[in-house]
Amino acid sequence: MTGVCVNQFPTAAGKVENSPYERLAALGITLPPPPPPIANFVTHVIEGNMLYLSGQGPREADGFMHAGKVGAGVSVEEAYGHARLTGINLLAVMHDALGDLTRVKRVVKLLGMVNAVPEFEDHPSVINGCSDLLIAVFGAAGEHARSAVGFGSLPGNITVEIEAIVALHG
Repeated sequence: MTGVCVNQFPTAAGKVENSPYERLAALGITLPPPPPPIANFVTHVIEGNMLYLSGQGPREADGFMHAGKVGAGVSVEEAYGHARLTGINLLAVMHDALGDLTRVKRVVKLLGMVNAVPEFEDHPSVINGCSDLLIAVFGAAGEHARSAVGFGSLPGNITVEIEAIVALHG
């Protein structure tokens, strides 16, 4: 995309949307209030020009949490949607922490945890739900390093948990 700023995102109609909020609107996403911590921790820490986000899960705006084991009752497609929802919750915490998503310089790293049966092998496809969303919202600045791993359990038996590290504009 010659001549397009990293923070610009062309739509199918050729219009360039500059802000993450315009991109969210184009995706039909309204950010919910940030989910509260479920234990003795804070949702985020800002240190210098870095934002560290605590793990979030697939919590709907009404508080419902998607639970179950991927590979036993929860399909890869369903879990992909749960990871996307978790990404929306990470964005809600980012917005709450920063006051403005345009402060995001780059999504640096994700750690995606999948509550899966031992023989499950497609963790990356699940966590792509979050990765695809962050790239859609931030463009090239949403491209990140990532780990996608399986766990024998997660808090509340949720299907996925994802944490993030984000670099901020000075």
